[in-house]
Amino acid sequence: MSKRNDYLSWDEYFMGLAVLSAMRSKDPNTQVGACIVNTSNKIVGIGYNGFPIGCSDDNLPWERSGEWLDTKYPYVCHAELNAILNSVSRDLTDCTIYVGLFPCNECAKAIIQSGIKSVVYLSDKYATSDNTIASKKMFDASGVKYRKLKPEHLNLSINMDEKDI
Repeated sequence: MSKRNDYLSWDEYFMGLAVLSAMRSKDPNTQVGACIVNTSNKIVGIGYNGFPIGCSDDNLPWERSGEWLDTKYPYVCHAELNAILNSVSRDLTDCTIYVGLFPCNECAKAIIQSGIKSVVYLSDKYATSDNTIASKKMFDASGVKYRKLKPEHLNLSINMDEKDI
């Protein structure tokens, strides 16, 4: 008997964890997850987009438009920042961050400052926005590499029925 051939690559595994983490987000419009991995392929941080600890998901707005203070934007912590802040190591030098959506300019700053050297993403749907253009300029200037993941397995299924384990 030989080994399975349809197993996940490291990239698909870590991106799968980022996508699974995104399922924790309570944002009704955009769910993003992030997974930080060191050079030994060990997970050192994980996060998803949501409000800061202690800020009720029921008392702050989830709106996308309107007066700025009546929208989610001044309150939500992005997945990348949460993964950095939740990391089990303060040294993220040379790590890779896997994220569903290309990082905004604010997250790009945190990624660069933390020492992460590689960004792997699934979607770049805001590629023409000013904040994404700024992110790429900063990544290019600082030597942070970025690439779009083209997964072989487009759908992953998780079965949590104890009878099947």
